[in-house]
Parts: sequence; C-alpha cells; structure tokens
Amino acid sequence: MYKLPYHTEKDEVKMLAFMKAHPFAMVIGAGDGYPAASQLPLEIIEENGNLFFFGHMMKKTSHHLAFEKNENVLAIFTSPHAYVSAAWYKDPAVGSTVNYIAVHAKGKIKFTDDAGTYEAVRSITDRHIGKNSPASFNNLSQEYINAMIKAIVGFKIEVVAIDNVFKLSQNRDAEDRQSIIRHLEERNLAGDVYIAGEMRKLRD
Repeated sequence: MYKLPYHTEKDEVKMLAFMKAHPFAMVIGAGDGYPAASQLPLEIIEENGNLFFFGHMMKKTSHHLAFEKNENVLAIFTSPHAYVSAAWYKDPAVGSTVNYIAVHAKGKIKFTDDAGTYEAVRSITDRHIGKNSPASFNNLSQEYINAMIKAIVGFKIEVVAIDNVFKLSQNRDAEDRQSIIRHLEERNLAGDVYIAGEMRKLRD
C-alpha cells in the first residue's frame, strides 16, 4: 500500500462508513500459485467490537480452491479515482498524481454450511434489492434456491488488521486544493465529482 502519514485516516468510524458505502470489494487469496481474486459484494458487520465480512462465491473456482488451502484473505475497498494535473498548482513543475480512497482489510476466511450460504445470499439480496421487490429473495422458488445453493458457498471473514489511504491532496496548500476541486468539477470525468466532493468534506 502506498502510504504516507498525511494520507491516512485515523477515524475508524469514517473507515467503516467508507467500506459500507463501497461494499463491492476485491477479495484476494493465494493457494499454491498466483494470487486469486474476485470482486464480491460483502455484508459488513460489527459484533462485540470485532469486524466481520459475510458473502458468498462460486464453488470450485480458482478463488474457492485457493481459500480452501490458505485461509488468509485481503479485502480491498476502493473509491472512484481522479487524475490530478500538476498544471492546476501554483507551481506546476512537479509530478502529477491520482487522488483516491482505499481501505485494505486482512482477515481469516471460514466457509459456511448450506444454512450459512442460504443466509448469506438472503442477506445480500435483501440489502441490495429489498424485501418488497418482485426480485426479492422471498419471491424466489425453493427449487431455484436449492439448485443455487449447490453451486455456491457462503463465507465469513474475521478481520484481523485494517489500513487505509485517503489520498485527497492533503500535502497541498489551501489554494492548490481549491484549484484542484474547481478543475475536477469542471472536467467532470468519471470519479472527478466524487473526489472533489470528498476534498470539500475534508476542507470543511
């Protein structure tokens, strides 16, 4: 992780809020060879002062097989990013950069039984689809659910360490930061408005 003290968020509440706002995480593991990774929607739960992630994945994929051999997991939560041109600084004779937010959580993964898998699918579906939608979990046939459960496996990750980068030009002075915000909002590319908004929150 590219990490400098002034790009580190020390407020755990803000880190948790960021993860919950960006729960489609890159979940990475390693078995015998290259690392395996999948982007998965996660349920983020606090229990008795501990942090857990719940989710599900397809069985017998490279990722599933890797975690059967090695329980260590890295989950990466990321924001949209924005390229920041040094031309927006008072002194442009320095390198340009990228602003973004990322939280890295290390943990131990355990797979569930069929009942746990059922609950993981129900919980994530209800969170993103809602209980009153025609596509809600409760509207799925039991036959369909039983067939689906055979192909996937639920998991629980116990988080053991967490780190972050909130890279929002904290190393620039107020004038440069305001210039960056203005240029990002004017350029309006993917990620620009989000990063400008996060910079405004930091400024305010």
